Amino acid sequence: MSEKHGNLSITSENIFPVIKKWLYSDHDIFIRELVSNGCDAITKLKKLDLMGEYELPDDYKPKIEIIVNPEDKTMTFIDNGLGMTADEVDEYINQIAFSGATDFLEKYKDKANEDQIIGHFGLGFYSAFMVADAVHIDSLSYQKGASAVHWECDGGTEFDMKDGIYETVGTKITLFLNEDSLEFANEYRAREVIEKYCSFMPTEIYLSKANAEEEYETIDVEDKLDTDTVVEEIHEEAKFEEQENEDGEKEQVEVSPAKDKLKIIKRPVPLNDTNPLWTKHPNDCTEDEYKTFYRDVFNDFKEPLFWIHLNMDYPFNLKGILYFPKINTEYDSIEGTIKLYNNQVFVADNIKEVIPEYLMLLKGVIDCPDLPLNVSRSALQNDGFVKKIQDYISKKVADKLAGMCKTEKEDYEKYWDDISPFIKFGCLKDDKFCDRMNDYILFKDINDKYITLPELLIKEEAEATDEDGNKVDAEVVDDEKTDDTADNTDEEPKDTRTTVYYVTDVEQQGQYIKMFKEQDMNAVILDHNIDTSFISQLEQRNENYKFSRIDADVTDSLVEETSDDELKDTTDALSEIFKKALSKDDLDVKVAKFKNKDVASMLTVSEESRRMQDMMRMYNMYGMDASAFPTSSTLVLNVNNELVQYVLNNKEDDNVELFCKQLYDLASIANAPLPPEEMTEFIARSNKIMMMLTK
Repeated sequence: MSEKHGNLSITSENIFPVIKKWLYSDHDIFIRELVSNGCDAITKLKKLDLMGEYELPDDYKPKIEIIVNPEDKTMTFIDNGLGMTADEVDEYINQIAFSGATDFLEKYKDKANEDQIIGHFGLGFYSAFMVADAVHIDSLSYQKGASAVHWECDGGTEFDMKDGIYETVGTKITLFLNEDSLEFANEYRAREVIEKYCSFMPTEIYLSKANAEEEYETIDVEDKLDTDTVVEEIHEEAKFEEQENEDGEKEQVEVSPAKDKLKIIKRPVPLNDTNPLWTKHPNDCTEDEYKTFYRDVFNDFKEPLFWIHLNMDYPFNLKGILYFPKINTEYDSIEGTIKLYNNQVFVADNIKEVIPEYLMLLKGVIDCPDLPLNVSRSALQNDGFVKKIQDYISKKVADKLAGMCKTEKEDYEKYWDDISPFIKFGCLKDDKFCDRMNDYILFKDINDKYITLPELLIKEEAEATDEDGNKVDAEVVDDEKTDDTADNTDEEPKDTRTTVYYVTDVEQQGQYIKMFKEQDMNAVILDHNIDTSFISQLEQRNENYKFSRIDADVTDSLVEETSDDELKDTTDALSEIFKKALSKDDLDVKVAKFKNKDVASMLTVSEESRRMQDMMRMYNMYGMDASAFPTSSTLVLNVNNELVQYVLNNKEDDNVELFCKQLYDLASIANAPLPPEEMTEFIARSNKIMMMLTK
C-alpha cells in the first residue's frame, strides 16, 4: 500500500478538546478504553474460530500486554485479536461517525439511544489523546493475504497511514505521553489503574517495564511448561537429620529427598481474574470463595455477615454479589460500595440509577451488559429499563431476607442488630420493599428476645381480652364505665388500635421496664436514630396498631382499678401542693394507685410532642430549635407510696417543698437526663436530704 495522507472525517476544527474536557472526567480511564478494545478484538477472533471462518493456532493464548517505558515516555498496548486492514483503520479510526462536536453533544448528552454506544465511533480509542501528544497504531488483520498497516496522529485533524511491518495478527497501540501524563509510564501507577478498571476483564492482562532486568524463579522439573525459558538446571542433594529411633539409638533420617529443579525466567502473572466469582453459578461457589472475594475486592478483613448472589438471564442479563457487612458504627456513618460492571468492565461506584439508595450502604458488585450507558460509560442514559433493574435488585434482597427469617431464624436474629439500619432505611425509601419486609422486621424486646411485628401484635391482642376471650383494648375503659356517656356524641371516638410499647434507652427508662416486667408486660427496644421515622411510617401504613414509648402514659395494667371520683380530691390537693412548691402553675398532675408501692412518681411525656422534637433534632428542620416546640408532660404521683402520702398529709411541713422538688426531679431523671443547672441543684438537694437523716 502506498503512503496515504488525509484528514480525519469530522467537521469540527478539532475534536480533541471535546474529548479532553467533556467525554471523560478521569484521564486515567484511557487505560480501560484501550484494554477493553483489545478484549473486544480477541473475543471477535475467537468467535470467528467457532464459526469456522478462522482457525486459531494450537498454541494460541489470548492476552493483552501493556508495556511502560519511562525512558522513552511511552506506553504500549498489544492485543492478539483480529487486527485491522487499512480499510478497517480508515473506517473505524479515521471516520468519526458524527457531523461534529456540537451535534455530537446535542445528540447523545442525557438522551436514550437503543444502540449500545460503547465501542461506536472509535471514541474509546480517542481517549488516548487525553494523555498523549501522538499515537501510533500497528496492526495486521487475521484475513488471508492482509498487509500490515501503520497509522499515526499527533492530536490534530491530520493523520498519516501507510504499509506497516507488523508481523503478528493483532494490534499494537503506542502512546507518546505528554508532559502532564508521564505518571502513566511508571509501572506502579499503571498497575494501580489497571487494577482499578480492569481487574475482572475477560482476557488476561500482563504489565511489564521495557528494558527491565530479567527476574528468575525456581521450579520442580515436573512443573516445567513448554513456554518456560530454562536458565540453569539445579540438583539438590537429599537432606538428613539425626533422630532417635525406638531403641533410643541415634541415626540419620532423610527428611528431604534429592530433587532436580530448574531456574527459569520468571513467568508473567496476569493482573486480572478473567472468571470472577459473580460469573459462576451460586451452587458452584463455596463460602470461603465468597469471603475471599469480599476481602480482596473491598480490602475489608472483617467477615461479611452474609451475601446475596444475583444471577438473572431473563428479561435482562444481570449477575452480581451483594454483601451485608458487619458494622460497628451508627447508621449515618456507614459507607458502602457497589461496583458496577458492564461485561466485566468496571464502570463506576454507586450509580444511583441502578442501585436503590438504601442498598448503597452494602458492598458488592453488579454486572449488567444491558445497561444503556452514555458514551463515556460514566453515567446512564435515561431509560425505563434501568428502573426494572433496580426493582429486581430490591426484590432479590427482600426475598433473601424473608427467606432467612423463615428458614434460618437463629442466624437472622444474630445478624439483626447489624442489618436493621439497612432494612429500616429501605422501608423508608421504598414502599414496595417495605411491603415485602413488613412481616420480617424483627423487634428486640425487653427480655432480649426477637419477635416479628405479626408475632408481637398477636401476643398483644391475646393479652387484651376479657374472661370470655373477647378483645378489650388496654386504652379503652369497660362498658360499665361508659354507659352514662354512651349517648354523648360530643366526645371524640376512643383510639382502638393495638398499642405497641417501646423503649429508647434501656438504662434511662429502667424504672418503667421494671414495672412492665412485674406485670408480665412487654415492650420493644427502639434505640436507633432512624427508629422515630421508621415507626411513624409503619403507623401510617398500618391502621391497626400504634407505637407508644413506655413512659408516654401510665397503662391500666400498672395501676389498681379506681373510679374517677375516688381520687379527685387527692389529685386536686397534690396538684396544688406541687404547683406551689415547683412554681409551675401550668404543671399537669395526675394521681394513680400504682401496684408497685416503691415507685413514688413518674413523668409521662406526650408521644406526639416528644416524637416531633426527636424528628426536629434529627433533621434540624428549617434551622428551627427543637425547644421551640416544648413537650407536653404530666407528673404522675403514686398515692400508694409513703413519701407521696407524707406530702399529702403534711403540706404545711417545712420539708414538703424540698420533697416535692426531689420527687419531680426523680421522675424527670427516669425520663431524660437533667440539664446541667438542674442536675447541680438536684445533687445539692440530695446531699441536704441525706444530712437531715444524720440529725
